[in-house]
Amino acid sequence: MADIPTAAISRLVTYLRILEQLEAQDISRTSSTDLAERAGVTAFQVRKDLAYFGRFGTRGMGYTVPILKRELVRVLGLNQTWNVVIIGMGRLGQAIANYPGASDYQFQYVGLFDVNPGIIGQRIRGLTVQHVQDLPDFTRHNRVDLGFIAVPPDRAQDAAQGLVDAGVRGILNFAPVVIQPRTLERGGLQEISDEWRAVIVENVDFLAGMKRLAFYTLNPHLKETPTLTEE
Repeated sequence: MADIPTAAISRLVTYLRILEQLEAQDISRTSSTDLAERAGVTAFQVRKDLAYFGRFGTRGMGYTVPILKRELVRVLGLNQTWNVVIIGMGRLGQAIANYPGASDYQFQYVGLFDVNPGIIGQRIRGLTVQHVQDLPDFTRHNRVDLGFIAVPPDRAQDAAQGLVDAGVRGILNFAPVVIQPRTLERGGLQEISDEWRAVIVENVDFLAGMKRLAFYTLNPHLKETPTLTEE
């Protein structure tokens, strides 16, 4: 498979959301032009993004909504169960745990962790909040695929390292700080440590989004628009 731009994966998620909306409206067929208008890109971009993963439509006929939806679910890995733990069960962590719809995409919360004695032992969504020091033992006895971090910024790096040390390879970071992989000196050079090489970190920074929104609201003429060659 050719190298796939990160932006293309983000657009696949958008296309999937649009297909779900179309299916809810009992619309059975769509086109690259229709998807493009709804996603805010070009029809060329839609076809290019989908072409990374195969041929899903028929020339002149467009796409069958349920079939394309099923294929995007498969491509995105949403046809399998993903076991998730959350580190940090304050207001944000509890909001994430209670966010509706995660189970629709096979994301299953299996463990909740914190360091606050006032939170540890509480029951949230049928799970008992445990102390974060129990995470390694928990992962030895339970399969954990993804870890969500919802702790204060000064604790995010330690939380990420704890997840990596416990064997978790996918991290969604809600703390407004950049997670840094552990590095080692080898041959006089700094290299990423072996346990971090297979780790994927996605950052969700609400404040950064608000800052971008403020800038582009004041400077709408600087916002990029889709082109035929965008990646």
